[in-house]
Amino acid sequence: MSAGIDQQDIKREKILEASHQRFLHYGYSKTTMNEIAGDLSMSKALLYYYFPDKSELYMAVMRKLANDYLQLLEDNIGQFTNLRDAFLFQVNTHHDFIVTNYNFFDFVRLNEQNLPDTIWTIVNQIRDAETRLLTQAIQTEAEKGTIQPIDNPAEIVDVFLDALHGIKVGAMQKKVNFPKKEHLDEIHNKRLLLIDIFVKGLK
Repeated sequence: MSAGIDQQDIKREKILEASHQRFLHYGYSKTTMNEIAGDLSMSKALLYYYFPDKSELYMAVMRKLANDYLQLLEDNIGQFTNLRDAFLFQVNTHHDFIVTNYNFFDFVRLNEQNLPDTIWTIVNQIRDAETRLLTQAIQTEAEKGTIQPIDNPAEIVDVFLDALHGIKVGAMQKKVNFPKKEHLDEIHNKRLLLIDIFVKGLK
C-alpha cells in the first residue's frame, strides 16, 4: 500500500514541477491542461485524476512555492548579525521571489480584485512568517543594546511591512496592487531606502 502511495506522491510532485515550468513561461491564461499532460507524456485523464481542473492545479503549485518560501524565512529566523541584515534579507528575498516567478503570478494580476480565499490564506501565512523573522531580529538587537528597547516590536514590523507594500511607482492606479515587471527594480530600490530610514529610526 505504501509503495502505491509513494508512487502517487512522486507523480504528483512531477505534475507540480512541470506545471510550475509551464505557468512560469506562459502564464496561467495561456496554459492548458493538455499542454501540461503533453509535457509529462501523460494522458489528460490521468492528469485530471490528480487535479480536477487547471485552477486547482495552479493553487497546488502556488502552495508548493509558498511552502518553499516560508521554509526559507523560517530557516533564517535568528540568524542575522545586525538589524539591517534582517530587513535586507526580507526585502531581497521577497523581490527575488517575485522577479523569478513573475509570469506565474499573471493569475493574481488578472484577478487581484477577486482573488480566491486560498491565495489570501497563503498571503497571510507569508506575512506572519515575515513578521516573526523581523520581530525576532528587533528583539535580539534590543537585548544586545544596539537599538532602544521596544515594547511592541510586532506592531513596529507591521507598520514596516504595510509601508513596504504601499510603495508604488509614478502614477500607478491606487486600485492596482500587483506591480508591472518594469517597475520591480524601482520599487525594490525604494524599499531599500525605506530600510535605511526605518533602521536608523530604531537606534
